[in-house]
Amino acid sequence: MVGISTQTSEEMTTRDAGYLLGIPIDRKSFSLVIEESLTAVEVKTLQRVFACANPHSLVVAQKDEEFKSALTHADLVVADGVGASLMARLIGCRLGPRITGTDYFQGVLHALQRCGSGRVFFFGSSQQVLDRIAKRFAVDFPALTLCGSLSPPFGTWSEIENLRMVREINDTKPDVLWVGMTAPKQEKWVAANRRQLNVPVIGSIGAVFDFYAGTYSRAPKWVCGLGLEWAYRLLLEPRRMWQRNFVSAPKFVWLVLMRHVLERENS
Repeated sequence: MVGISTQTSEEMTTRDAGYLLGIPIDRKSFSLVIEESLTAVEVKTLQRVFACANPHSLVVAQKDEEFKSALTHADLVVADGVGASLMARLIGCRLGPRITGTDYFQGVLHALQRCGSGRVFFFGSSQQVLDRIAKRFAVDFPALTLCGSLSPPFGTWSEIENLRMVREINDTKPDVLWVGMTAPKQEKWVAANRRQLNVPVIGSIGAVFDFYAGTYSRAPKWVCGLGLEWAYRLLLEPRRMWQRNFVSAPKFVWLVLMRHVLERENS
């Protein structure tokens, strides 16, 4: 598979999206997001890169230009996190529905299962997590082929090692590549390598690897429905999540008010 096209500058300028702190967040419905992804798989000449935007990632992107560029140039960016949706509503910025990484992951795979075929590759996390994913995947999606999985080295790796991993992914000819590393590492890796990856659909879904493997418990549906998944994760991982909730979240609110309200009133 060669010559997969990426998003053109014309597509970016005509994109139907709301902009929050300079990042485009698509207004597409969940069904349209899945439909576009399936179309990319079917035609084999398009590439659709999926990414999530939440308050923490939007704050980090303000000081990390490479991350900001990765989010800006992703083809499908969704509001993952109740905070982004609430602040957008407060300032009158229309976004699409809240779609989590888990929503997209399950939506794409179930759609491919209904179609009866699809090749899937998992890149990221530990070998233990990937082994557990493989066992569950075989049961949940019998019509699909798990064509490969790869746990990259911890930390940074050489260009030679990176080329080897990209080649290993391409050799399996996947239709979908799931990337499960922490943000912003996963989004920046995808942005840097997407033109070398002959894969129609690439999704940066981070913690979804652990959710699906069962190594990390996701909040119950009723908690997610109330928009309190952040509190559930804080209770489970206080050392990791406190900065997101007590540093990034207030900063996100402040930046949005400054950027979208005060500057607009003073202009």
